[in-house]
Amino acid sequence: MGSLSGLVVLDLSRILAGPYATQMLADLGAEVWKVEAPWGDDTRRWGPPFREGESAYFLSTNRGKKSLAINIKDPRGQELVRGLAARADVLVENFKAGDLARYGLNYDSLAAVNPRLVYASITGFGQSGPRAHDPGYDAALQGITGIMSITGEPEGAPVKVGVAWIDVLTGLTAAVGILAALRERDVSGRGQHLDLALFDVGVAALVNQAQAYLMSGVPPRRMGSAHPQIVPYQAFAAADKWFILAVGNDGQYRRLVEALGRPDLWEDERFQTNAGRVEHRAELVAELERLFAGYTRAELLETLRAAGVPATPVNDVGEALADPQAEARGLLWELEHPKLGPTPLLASPLQHMNRTPATPSAPPPLLGQHTREVLSAALGLSSEEMDELVAAGVVAEEAL
Repeated sequence: MGSLSGLVVLDLSRILAGPYATQMLADLGAEVWKVEAPWGDDTRRWGPPFREGESAYFLSTNRGKKSLAINIKDPRGQELVRGLAARADVLVENFKAGDLARYGLNYDSLAAVNPRLVYASITGFGQSGPRAHDPGYDAALQGITGIMSITGEPEGAPVKVGVAWIDVLTGLTAAVGILAALRERDVSGRGQHLDLALFDVGVAALVNQAQAYLMSGVPPRRMGSAHPQIVPYQAFAAADKWFILAVGNDGQYRRLVEALGRPDLWEDERFQTNAGRVEHRAELVAELERLFAGYTRAELLETLRAAGVPATPVNDVGEALADPQAEARGLLWELEHPKLGPTPLLASPLQHMNRTPATPSAPPPLLGQHTREVLSAALGLSSEEMDELVAAGVVAEEAL
């Protein structure tokens, strides 16, 4: 049994941040009821790639959930969701601030029905402030939070992180907040409202870069793969391919240059401390670039690993997933999808808990696959009542 077995999560979220959080909870054993509009989560249509009409994007964040297709614009659909909320421990939603109040599905309304409900709202800018009603897409948030200003080459354009970075971090933050609220509920017996904003998470995730600005008043700048406070710590080109060098202390730096036959780069007083190497970054990096160009990447990685110097290849995604370490850690789970057959999915990094590891319970669902099952079991609806709701367009179900 998973550590969250017996927990019921009502998932009204779409796209990425909310679904990422609820997939984590599902992997840990929670039962997740994913309520979708009759036309489905937007990501069902985001692609290509598609296979048999199923999008890679949707598959990536909806494992282990049960899909209910309910039209919450219909009063009868709203009543169904209220009934589900009365039986849930957690609700996750990412509608615009105030939208669900129109349907009687906001926190205050549902807390009156279920005072133990932990209700997590995920929006672009939170429930307060002058931007509270603005839409929140990850790319826009990467712009406004400052991460794009420090991502990219020094003379190049601002660059977005290659995944929806703030969405993923917000999903992680939401999962942590939900678990904290459930722990507090064990003591107080009461649920609470979590107001989660991509803007807040994106700013908080600037960590040392933002703190450096607070101390110096100087906004950090784009530096490509280089680190603002550590040298050498960046991508370098070998004779054939790129690699990452991550020298974190003076001892590692000394081993680096001695292993490559350049003890003079340690004996030079300018380079014997990290502060000195940061001050003389341009001179040292130029020397290292010339040095590394004389070796293949494989030669460098073998030499540096033997010397205890952190260095890794710059892999593409396929190479990363094929790395022997990925296989050893079981980073892919294969599940039997009802349309696609055996389907590989990225595993949960929580699968290595020694007593209650994250495990895959079910593949990502088809739209409305579990509408009848969940509404019949949770709300006691008869087959005739379900048929009527389907005929009226209040709910939809997948014909398997």
